[in-house]
Amino acid sequence: MKKDAEAYITGIGQSQIGQNLERHPLLLTLDAVKEALEEAGLSISQIDGVSTYPGRVPQMLGFSPIGADELIDALGIKATWYAGGGEITSQLGAVVAAVGAIRAGQARHIICYRTVYEAAAMARPDEFPMPRRDRVESHSQWTAPFNALSPATWFAQYAMRHVKKYGMTREQLAQIALTDRANAMLNPRALIQKPLTMDEYMAARLVAEPLCLMDCDRFTDASTVLIVSAGDALDEVTCTPVRIAAMAGSVDRHSWDQAEWMASYATGRDLWKRTDYKPADVDTAQLYDGFSFLALTWLEALGFCEVGEGGRFIEGGQRIALDGELPMNTFGGQIAGGRLHGFGFAHEAVVQLRGLGGDRQIKGDPKVAIATSGGGPLATALLLARD
Repeated sequence: MKKDAEAYITGIGQSQIGQNLERHPLLLTLDAVKEALEEAGLSISQIDGVSTYPGRVPQMLGFSPIGADELIDALGIKATWYAGGGEITSQLGAVVAAVGAIRAGQARHIICYRTVYEAAAMARPDEFPMPRRDRVESHSQWTAPFNALSPATWFAQYAMRHVKKYGMTREQLAQIALTDRANAMLNPRALIQKPLTMDEYMAARLVAEPLCLMDCDRFTDASTVLIVSAGDALDEVTCTPVRIAAMAGSVDRHSWDQAEWMASYATGRDLWKRTDYKPADVDTAQLYDGFSFLALTWLEALGFCEVGEGGRFIEGGQRIALDGELPMNTFGGQIAGGRLHGFGFAHEAVVQLRGLGGDRQIKGDPKVAIATSGGGPLATALLLARD
């Protein structure tokens, strides 16, 4: 594909990351947009597209408080294309949609963003009322009657299969949370900057066996922005562009009921069909870990190890450490960096490829990274390259 037809991540931005923040979610979004524009060297007049997941959700304003319409109105964007919806292949599907618009010639510079306000919403239910239902329907008909109300219980079923069939141990699984915490200590924006020991992990309360509290991310307030630009518009930016070399996404029945494999496995296989790069070329992997086991499945799905070998692949933690052969979740992941709902992984991949990680910057000259989002029936993967 010619460079002019390619899509690139240019500016990246991130707001303050915290819990129960007083700053309005629209202002957090504008903070992240401002940072991304400044890094890219772009003005708002050059932005002609907006893409977000899942758009404003009135019934769950903590989950998604700011829609594309609101951002366009707030900034006076003259949009020739925009989108926001939840019926895509997970959070980073908003980036995939933006790439499609770029390649179709519908826009040149698209702001992609994800804003979450779940911690503040829970603390202020009068402002952000939680949804109340008087009947069981849709996806919940397969889970709510069995008191499986939390995603932790849904993911635990898949994790327990790895325990029973492949011999995964809790000590192996712990390495994801331990690695996240260690990396977050080097990230000044991370939500949790406190070390974690194996003893603390093993003593933590089980939520749904084999997952414990330390395997779970935490509700967070923040906004993350990626600007996706057309190849023939790169002369307008001042930052180092990062090419979106390949993309893949999958939906395996948008239901948690009786799916044999999570969508990450099909997505991982498809990603390598769309590029000449191989798993051995990847310098860092930023893998969705809303629950630690999800990152393990991505390692298997993307071919870094065989299916069923994820536990042994990360045993001891050296391989995925900051100075290991496959540095993973270098910003702290969602478990420690903050529940940025997928976008944090793409943001960090760009940080690493540009050599801007500071104390958490991986060694050498990284040129290829993977960022993923989703789990269960939805999954998206981006392969990013600094040419």
